[in-house]
Amino acid sequence: MANLKEVRNRITSVTSTQQITKAMKMVSAAKLKRATNAIVQLRPYANKLKELLSNLSASLEDGSSPFLQQREPVRVLVVAVSSNRGLAGAFNANVIKTVNNLIAEKYSEQLKAGNVSIVAIGKKAQEFYQRRKYNVIGNNTELYNNLNFANASLITESIMEGFLKGEYDRVEIVYNHFRNAAVQFLFTEQLLPVPKTEKVEKAENKEKKEPVKTTQVDYILEPSQEEIVAELIPKNIKIQLYRAVLDSVASEHGARMTAMDKATENAGDLLKALKLSYNQARQAAITTELTEIVSGAAALSSN
Repeated sequence: MANLKEVRNRITSVTSTQQITKAMKMVSAAKLKRATNAIVQLRPYANKLKELLSNLSASLEDGSSPFLQQREPVRVLVVAVSSNRGLAGAFNANVIKTVNNLIAEKYSEQLKAGNVSIVAIGKKAQEFYQRRKYNVIGNNTELYNNLNFANASLITESIMEGFLKGEYDRVEIVYNHFRNAAVQFLFTEQLLPVPKTEKVEKAENKEKKEPVKTTQVDYILEPSQEEIVAELIPKNIKIQLYRAVLDSVASEHGARMTAMDKATENAGDLLKALKLSYNQARQAAITTELTEIVSGAAALSSN
């Protein structure tokens, strides 16, 4: 009977866990809807702004804007966009793993010289790199409590200011790109200096082996091209980081919803196995009791 009690306690525990995971899945699904709407509305604007800026800045010299100046990456800043909460599968672990691989493969010399800094957006990345004694700049865990463009711009402005002062020669950002609730891709992008799009005069068609004509948009600009680019570059940098954070938020809720859905299914499978074990143990106990009764009755009748 002790075994039956133990199985009953496990059934009760797994049932409670299943209710929690089911509730967390529903909450994440509701939050995912809002997060998806936010990133879907921002993406066309961010992509068009980036395209427009690339077209305008392709013909500019590096000295036309301090954010276009290509420097030797002696001092590197990596922006790791994670989340404040766990229970989202491998969401945060993948971000940290990608950042570690980026530093180890691309900036190993800078790391040995102590010239790699981290800006962590999210509590999980913040705690991970602080525990490992990295140079973590600031604390941005409160951003998710009131996520909007103005608050995200404060982080971007501090990064831009550090780049202008020469504290960083290159800034890269690692985040989860949201595709759908079940699929998220880890992206690594160079935030500063702003990468310039090279003009492609000729391209080759792989199938026909023929050159492909490319067209370039010729804008009529007012005021001058330099003034417009100088205004657009800081705005584009802020938009790109804000877009990365919104992508990460949507990816987090999608990953958590998927993880909780899988956990609910696993709890259901475990409950089936436990109930089967409980019924088998109960049947064994009943059989043992009946055997004892029959044996006792047989012993009395023989006497």
